[in-house]
Amino acid sequence: MRIAIIAITRNGARLGTQLRDGLGSAELYVLQKFAGQAGTGAVPFAGELKGLVAELWPAFDGFVFIMATGIVVRMVAPHLVAKDLDPAVVVMDDAGKFAVSLLSGHLGGANELACRCAFVTGAREVITTATDANNLPSFDMLAKEEGWAIDDLCRVKTLNALILEGEEIAVVDPTDRVRTAFHGTARLTFHDTFVEALQSGAKGFVFVTNRRLPPQAQADSLLILRPRNLALGIGCNSGTGAEEIAAVVGAQMKRLFLSLKSVACIGSAVAKQDEAGLLAFAREHGLPLRFFESGELNSVTVPSPPSAHALEAIGATGVAEPAAVLASNGGRLLLKKIKSGNVTLAIAEIP
Repeated sequence: MRIAIIAITRNGARLGTQLRDGLGSAELYVLQKFAGQAGTGAVPFAGELKGLVAELWPAFDGFVFIMATGIVVRMVAPHLVAKDLDPAVVVMDDAGKFAVSLLSGHLGGANELACRCAFVTGAREVITTATDANNLPSFDMLAKEEGWAIDDLCRVKTLNALILEGEEIAVVDPTDRVRTAFHGTARLTFHDTFVEALQSGAKGFVFVTNRRLPPQAQADSLLILRPRNLALGIGCNSGTGAEEIAAVVGAQMKRLFLSLKSVACIGSAVAKQDEAGLLAFAREHGLPLRFFESGELNSVTVPSPPSAHALEAIGATGVAEPAAVLASNGGRLLLKKIKSGNVTLAIAEIP
């Protein structure tokens, strides 16, 4: 996490120096007339605080403001987008008594950052998110810790409220991570199928799945968490555009009722490592690419017969299926190779 510390008083400059040295990955910005109290390495600023915040906002994952909370609220308000996109914001008072988690407590990591600031300076952390205040886990924190995506972030609030109210929540989770994370602290019941859970009479529902559910099965109190456990194997002709790749992937995942949010990575051949369309598709969806040599691809046993085209072009008997298996670390193929236009695609589930 890249952290910016901003101080506008003499004591704040001293406290900021202590934080910068203790946090280990922070940059300190100090009002110019107090730069002498911040030691070497601090960045002095003479202009308006408003302009500094606007400049730094896109570049950092977390902010620690050493000043009054009211000032901070007015400075950051114009830049807020969404709770899963906004950086963590922590406010500390000039005397270093409190470290207040102000914004993006869970997904942005402000609660954790406030605790770190308190530990470094001897302050008291102030955490106001309801689940934390009541020493309860939360579904958004679980998703963050596991690296899962959340289908509809607005529903996190509904499900976390049901935890606080002691209402029953029906869970379908083949990973069993929810049971482990909550370990009896909430009124959760666990079910093997979606239908069984929806018919249970529970007030809320949490499904951990890479499957897309039909709209009629999606109650307002249903939160879907997406484990990133799918790997795409993609082969394509030279010059294939990102739009064509996206269309093929989207159509096949829709046909199989799979969510793109559960894709963890893409596998392909080394010969495609400079393919502009493939790189653009991966970049657009934030997916890492793994490229495999022809010898690695040929070492994998796959159901489809050898491809004469791939063998002639790169010396591999196939690309999509073996790349999906390798990228998934030996996972099971959910989609055998299909060819559509200039694209070949296979999908494997990570064990």
